[in-house]
Amino acid sequence: MEIQLMRKPKDYASDQEVKWCPGCGDYAILNAVQRALAELNIDKKDVVFVSGIGCSSRFPYYMDTYGFHTIHGRAAAVATGVKLANPALSVWIVSGDGDSLAIGGNHFIHAIRRNLNMNLIVFNNQIYGLTKGQFSPTSERGKITKSSPHGTLETPFNTGELALGAKSTFFARVPDTDIKLMTQVMIEAENHNGFSLVEVYQNCVIFNDKAHAAITAKENKANAQLILEHGKPMLFGLDNQFGIRLNGLELEVVKLGENDITINDILVHDAYTPSSALHYMLIQMSAPDFPVAMGVIRNVSGPVFDQDLHQQIEHQKQSSKFNSLNELFLSGNTFNIQ
Repeated sequence: MEIQLMRKPKDYASDQEVKWCPGCGDYAILNAVQRALAELNIDKKDVVFVSGIGCSSRFPYYMDTYGFHTIHGRAAAVATGVKLANPALSVWIVSGDGDSLAIGGNHFIHAIRRNLNMNLIVFNNQIYGLTKGQFSPTSERGKITKSSPHGTLETPFNTGELALGAKSTFFARVPDTDIKLMTQVMIEAENHNGFSLVEVYQNCVIFNDKAHAAITAKENKANAQLILEHGKPMLFGLDNQFGIRLNGLELEVVKLGENDITINDILVHDAYTPSSALHYMLIQMSAPDFPVAMGVIRNVSGPVFDQDLHQQIEHQKQSSKFNSLNELFLSGNTFNIQ
């Protein structure tokens, strides 16, 4: 009888010195991913991390697994090739908000649309950190940066809205301040059969410090975050005294006990419903009028590109009259050169 080796988070850590800035949220994400892999007990030789360019893209160096540090915005394309070449691998893409949503935007939406069975973690710090503080596609309107000294005039992307527009089957959002929640979400992402997108609200202590503090700070998080669990009512607040109710075609915040509001009036989260209507509404909730939805927002099934492709290849092999390329090349009219 084969004994199953139980792995620990440190087993996935490489011997490289981690060189992010002290206090960077990337450390927490690295910790959570290593914990998730340990709980999943995946063999290191079966895991690949693919990154683009940016602070987050140092990630593969710090994992004792296979990895690629690729070029700006192209991590999803390289990861697609890896997954198609060896579908048995657990493939993870690590990318920043600029790397994924700006130069890599086209690869981002098509990787989601194809629904390959791999995972993408977007480190969203609302800034370009590696290149020293330019505004990114998720920077808020009016943000003053080195590349927008008078304030950016652009309306920021909502990562979840983009994902649902591209027919995402799995979308989750987590703060870098909650390692336990991050770990659980990473596990659910890996267990999902299809493309999993996890957006992490990550803090850049140097160029955009406290960008998410209104949501993630200790004194704010109880009232500013809605931690979603499938099958559980959407409650938040220090004593779970607030909830989310559907009023007509809009969501609203209500308080239990006021105006005869009871637990029966509160929406129950359904991450598995095929309809994206409520998931879209949850993704759009923003402070200060609403808490920000955290956890797994959407987790549904759909056709998986890499699995369908290999089934198609096998079908063609079985129906072909040739068993090899050599047979094909030597078929028909051939001649020998003496």
